Amino acid sequence: MSLAVVYSRANVGIHAPQVVVETHLTNGLPQFTIVGLPEAAVKESKDRVRSALMQSGFEFPKKRITVNLAPADLPKEGGRFDLPIAISILIASQQLSCNKIEQYELTGELALSGELRPIKGILPFALATQRALRQLIIPQGNVEEATWVSSLTVFAFKNFLSVCAHLAGYDIATPALFTPFITLENEPNSCMSDVCGQHHAKRALEVAAAGGHSLLMIGPPGTGKTMLASRLNHILPPLTQSEALEVAAIYSISLHGFQQKVLLKRPFRQPHHTASAVSLVGGGRHPLPGEVSLSHHGVLFLDELPEFNRHVLEVLREPLESGKVHISRAAGQAEYPANCQLIAAMNPCPCGYLSSQRHTCHCTPEQIQRYRSKISGPLLDRIDMHIEVPTVPPERLSTFHPKQEETSAIIRQRVINARQHQQNRYGNINAKLSTSAIIEFCKLDTDAQQMLTSALEKLGISARAYHRILKVARTIADLSDSENILRPHIIEAIQFRKYDRQL
Repeated sequence: MSLAVVYSRANVGIHAPQVVVETHLTNGLPQFTIVGLPEAAVKESKDRVRSALMQSGFEFPKKRITVNLAPADLPKEGGRFDLPIAISILIASQQLSCNKIEQYELTGELALSGELRPIKGILPFALATQRALRQLIIPQGNVEEATWVSSLTVFAFKNFLSVCAHLAGYDIATPALFTPFITLENEPNSCMSDVCGQHHAKRALEVAAAGGHSLLMIGPPGTGKTMLASRLNHILPPLTQSEALEVAAIYSISLHGFQQKVLLKRPFRQPHHTASAVSLVGGGRHPLPGEVSLSHHGVLFLDELPEFNRHVLEVLREPLESGKVHISRAAGQAEYPANCQLIAAMNPCPCGYLSSQRHTCHCTPEQIQRYRSKISGPLLDRIDMHIEVPTVPPERLSTFHPKQEETSAIIRQRVINARQHQQNRYGNINAKLSTSAIIEFCKLDTDAQQMLTSALEKLGISARAYHRILKVARTIADLSDSENILRPHIIEAIQFRKYDRQL
């Protein structure tokens, strides 16, 4: 038999489309050709495969070898095809007999010595293999990541020779054990009780966490904006298993790689204000996920918001609305999830002391207007809540003790209860309510409707902001265990939008 077929998978975003590795051996001058849109790293696999076969005691066929990676129009990159190419050559040259090769999917990079090296993106690969009802053969270095997928048979090997022994039936390996999903407790040294005062800001964070709402904090330097934002993760509910798999799949294909301990907690990303648009939403010749996707099911914190380039901020508008990022490049397209919670912080003016009671602001009205105009109206309209974080009085600081404040654990329990109401009602958080769901679940009585209409006329806000006020009011009602949205809930929700016209 001079033709062999082995299954593997490519990497396209967080997806792993199937690749059929077809190897054909014919008589003629010795030649090794790889076709099927391979990139440089794939073309170089011929040298790695030749050396690995010879170092493992096999004979490299002195024939015309053609390897086809189908489908031909799908770009192939990386060293992930080394192992399936090597196995297909052995089967085609009849040096290896395996009647059940169609039951396996293989991947792994080969060292010149025949050792197997791990690859990136094994989690999307494993998920796709599970759906295809096949078994997976991978390098030992990828076993921790692949065993996150339940009901998938995974075989992990250290070298090429052990893979051949398993496939030939001489030394059948034991499947790797499934890694049970667990959640990590929050760090005890980072609690909401560490923040002195700022009860209005803490309440806003609780509402934001309960409904998944975006939040903008405005205040002078040193008032605790960054400290508050960094503690939002500790009042959010733990990741579910499906959410953790989605987050892990994104990190698996990113430059950060798979880190089990990190991925058991909700992501918290804080890019510097010099970040580019590509680093925020993703991109590159081969599109990689950006910060907005790396914070999927977590928090994206933009400190010093006006210091970001305005063009960079504008690229966030579509991901914030749709929860997805579509990246198109000449080499291909990719779609990444971006269902994150945006938290931003800024000063009221360039010097930062416009609203401070202890410092004098020397900024001119033109400077203040130029500073604030860096945040466009459409972007600001997409942020659900805007609050002011004032300076803490000195006498409050001198008498502060963390035991006087609510802990993150207490707030987190209220957030979990509120989200449970939302899941029972709609199956999603309030920030993701559709227009029809708003009409159905955010009904107001006459008193609350009059209050909201009057406030809208005075503030002059958009229809989008109107719906966002209703969503926030629905969350406040859920925190109060109220089935209906009442007048106090509307009043509090409006308080979280009163900065619209000032900005």
